[in-house]
Amino acid sequence: MPLLYTIGKLTVAPTLRLAFRPTVEGLEHVPATGGAIFASNHLSVADELFLGTIVPRHLAFWAKSEYFKGGGVKGRFAKFVLTGLGAIPVERAGGRAALSAFDAAIPALKGGDLVVVYPEGTRSPDGRLYRGRTGAVRLALAAGVPIIPVGMIGTEKVQPIGARVPRPFTGKITVRFGKPLDFTGQPDDRLSLRRLTDEMMGEIQKLTGQEYIPRYAPPRAQPPAAG
Repeated sequence: MPLLYTIGKLTVAPTLRLAFRPTVEGLEHVPATGGAIFASNHLSVADELFLGTIVPRHLAFWAKSEYFKGGGVKGRFAKFVLTGLGAIPVERAGGRAALSAFDAAIPALKGGDLVVVYPEGTRSPDGRLYRGRTGAVRLALAAGVPIIPVGMIGTEKVQPIGARVPRPFTGKITVRFGKPLDFTGQPDDRLSLRRLTDEMMGEIQKLTGQEYIPRYAPPRAQPPAAG
């Protein structure tokens, strides 16, 4: 486990558990050893904090590559933190650059690590569950590991978009883990990847109870540049 991640488990995690007392269901589905992919809905930046707080093992999160490229003190600090936590940069532009995340995640999974993927590709803009992208299933097939569906509930209330940190006493957080999905031996053609991804999203929806929208989530609007 990376040193910075270990420090967080010893400091931040107990504080979050004490302040928010999240409810956890299905923790027995989290493997004690071996690689696996956590495929979760995505409501808030706080999802990573609470998932990392609850799961006793190290989690390698996929993070936007922009976070690793920022300039100035803030940008360098973000890169230092994410690298120290063992995060995996993802190029969202697509093409060969986007496959670099797979190149990093596959050996990590085969080495027994846990990787977190948000199949919607972005935070839900309205609390609903949107169509999943096929990357999580492609990664599971390539690495030969199971997918653990994860349902995060209530994180958008304790840290809504724009809030810098989670706010205690603003809502109840529940984290649910589903039974592992083993897609070993399944074909990896486009139609099969779509079918398996829809199955995975169905399992996530069962955990969260969110309304499912069968289209991709719209990208979040960026704040206007200062003039």
